[in-house]
Amino acid sequence: MKDETKNFVLFAVIAALILFGWPLVQSRFFPTANPPATKMVDGKNKPVANPAADPTADAPAAIRSRQVVLAETPRVAIDTPALKGSINLKGARLDDLVLTRYKETVAKDSPPIRLFSPAGTPDAYFASFGWRDAGLAPPAADTVWTASARVLTPRSPVTLTAANGKGQTFAIEIAVDNDYLFTVKQTVANAGTAPVPVAAYGLVNRIGVSKDPDSWTIHTGPMSVSNGAAHYNPNFTDVDKAPTSFTTTGGWLGFTDKYWLAALVPDQTRAFDGQFRAGANNAYQADFTSAAQLLPPGRQVTQTAKMFAGAKEVKLLDRYTDTGAVVKLDYAIDWGWFRLVEKPIFYYLDWLFRLIGNFGVAIIILTLTIRALVFPIAQRQFASMAAMRALQPKMKAIQERYKDDKQRQQQEIMALYKAEKVNPLAGCLPTLIQIPIFYALYKALMLTIEMRHQPFILWIKDLSAPDPATILNLFGYIPITLPHFLTIGVVPVLLGISMFFQFRLNPQQMDPTQQQVFAILPWVLMFVMAPFAVGLQIYWITTNCVSIAQQKFLYSRHPQLKEAAAK
Repeated sequence: MKDETKNFVLFAVIAALILFGWPLVQSRFFPTANPPATKMVDGKNKPVANPAADPTADAPAAIRSRQVVLAETPRVAIDTPALKGSINLKGARLDDLVLTRYKETVAKDSPPIRLFSPAGTPDAYFASFGWRDAGLAPPAADTVWTASARVLTPRSPVTLTAANGKGQTFAIEIAVDNDYLFTVKQTVANAGTAPVPVAAYGLVNRIGVSKDPDSWTIHTGPMSVSNGAAHYNPNFTDVDKAPTSFTTTGGWLGFTDKYWLAALVPDQTRAFDGQFRAGANNAYQADFTSAAQLLPPGRQVTQTAKMFAGAKEVKLLDRYTDTGAVVKLDYAIDWGWFRLVEKPIFYYLDWLFRLIGNFGVAIIILTLTIRALVFPIAQRQFASMAAMRALQPKMKAIQERYKDDKQRQQQEIMALYKAEKVNPLAGCLPTLIQIPIFYALYKALMLTIEMRHQPFILWIKDLSAPDPATILNLFGYIPITLPHFLTIGVVPVLLGISMFFQFRLNPQQMDPTQQQVFAILPWVLMFVMAPFAVGLQIYWITTNCVSIAQQKFLYSRHPQLKEAAAK
C-alpha cells in the first residue's frame, strides 16, 4: 500500500509538471496554433480584431500614415488577380503590395493582407533593384524614374528608365504573372567613350522581426537556398550580431513568415553573393550582388532576376519549383523531417476539401481513411492487449517466485510469452504508425495557408486556431482573462471524454496505481491539447471514436478475450 501511494503521488507530481511546464516546452518546440480568429463575448462568436491591420500615425512605430507616404511620390499601379499596390518611381521600389486573396481576420469587412509598405510607415517592407556604384554611377536612390505605362498587369509589363548624364542609360523592365512571381530585367546601355563595370543587385528590406514566432518546428525570418540546399538559419538574432553571407550559383534568399514570403531570385546561371544584415532602426535586409562584368562602349547588357512576393500556397510553390522557375521554392514551407509523409497527407486532405467544401469534414474522412488502412494492425493490437492482460496473474506469480533473481524472472516471463504465443510489442506498431501521421497533420494545420481561417461548424471559424468557446469564463459572459492552461474549450472537453471512454474499454489494469493513472490521464491530456488547433483535436476525437468502435467489434467477435482479461 505504501508503494502504491508513493507511485500515485509521483504521478500526480508528473501531471502537475505537464500542466504547468508544458506551455514553456510548447512555445519553443511545438507552437500550439494560430492566434484565435474569433472570441466569445456574451456567448456570441465575434471576430478578433487585428490592431496591426491598419496602423495609424499614432502607432509607436509610425512616422507618417501610409496614405500620406503613398501620395508623396509618383507611382505605377499594380493590378493582378492576386495583388494590388504600386511601384514607387522615386528610387524604383516595389513598396506597396497587398494580397487580395487573403484577409487579416475572418470578419467580412476585414482588409486584405498587406505584405509591402513604404519606408517611413509602420512595418515598412519593400524591394528594390539596381546597380552597384563602383565606377558606373547608377541612378541615385532619390532618382525619379520614367515609366512606360501607368499600370502593371500580367499582360502588360512596365519599363522604368533613367540616365546618369555620363553616357549610360538604365532600364528596369518589371513583369508579373497571375500569382506572385515578378520578373525583373535590368539593362544598362553604354553610349559613353569608355567601358564601365556593371554589377546588378536586388534587395528586400523590412522593419522589425516577423510577428510569427520562430521555433524549433516552424522557421520564420531570414531564409535562403544556396549550393543546392535550403537553409533556415540565420535567424533575426544571429543577424543582429553579425552579417551572414554566402556565394552560390542558383538559389534565392529573403524573409519568410508563417504564411508569407518575399524572396529574391537572381539569375540562376550566374554566380552571386548573398547577404543578410541588420541596419539602423530595427531594419533587416536580404540582398544579392552579381559578379561585375565590363561593358564596352556602344554595347548593352541585360541581367534577369525574379522575385516572389506573396502567400506560400503549397501547390503554387510546387509548380514554380517543378517548372524550374525557382529552385527549391517549395522548401519555403518548413515541412521538416517528415516531409515525405506530410506532403502526401496535405495533398489528400486538400483534395478532400475541394471535393467536400469543409476542412473539418475532410479531416474526419482523412482519419477514417488512415484507420481503415491500419485496421488489421489495430485489430492485432487490441487482441494482443487483451491477451497480455489475461497473462497478468501468471506474470505476477513468476515475479513473486523469482523476486530475488531478476535474470531468471525475465527468462521465465519470455518463456511464458512463447508458450502463450503472445508478442508484448505487437501493440506498439499502430501507435508508432500514428506518430508521424499525427505530427504530419500538426504541421499541415500549422504551416499551410490553405488551413488558415477555414471554418468547421457552429462557433468554429478557424480550424488552425484553438477552440474559442472557453468554458471556464462561461463562453465570454464573465469578462476575465484565463491563464493559458485554463483556456479549455468545448472541443478539448469532448477530446477528454472520448479518451476516458476509450481507456474504459481497455482491459482492466492489474496494478491499482496504474488504474488511477489511466483514470486521470485523459483529463491531463485534455489540458495539454486545449491550446492546439481545433483541427488536430477533431482528428484525435475521431481516432478515439473509431478505436472504441473497433474494440467493441473485436469483443463482439471474440468475447473470450474480454472474459479472459476480466479474470
